[in-house]
Amino acid sequence: MKKLRVTVNGVSYDVEVEILEDDDEGGAAYGYGLTAMPLPPLTPPVGVGPAPAPAKLPIASPPTSGAANELTSPIAGVVHDVKVKIGDVVKENQPVVVIEAMKMNTNISSPVNGKVKEIKVKTGDPVQQGQVLIVFE
Repeated sequence: MKKLRVTVNGVSYDVEVEILEDDDEGGAAYGYGLTAMPLPPLTPPVGVGPAPAPAKLPIASPPTSGAANELTSPIAGVVHDVKVKIGDVVKENQPVVVIEAMKMNTNISSPVNGKVKEIKVKTGDPVQQGQVLIVFE
């Protein structure tokens, strides 16, 4: 029997592991069996309450920097794709930029109906939250 300490969600448990079979060289075992032991109930450490419910994300148009004709990035990441070019006419909520953050692509949509006047980013550019991506006429 081997005694091990396992930590789950910040709570440590002492467990005993029985080696059922060893390899010929006396090294690592092929299989292990766990001896059933009663475990204490999972309770948070003293002073820690239950986790708060996750906040619901509002469904809204992308934030702008105060100017109604500018599209700003709602997240930090890397520009994966720019779906428009200067002079294109876009509709409100039309995806115009794709930003990759944490290995996920996020479509960023136009906040207005309008014509693309200036594109301030290109594919591969790192962007910060609140950075201007596109200016509309």
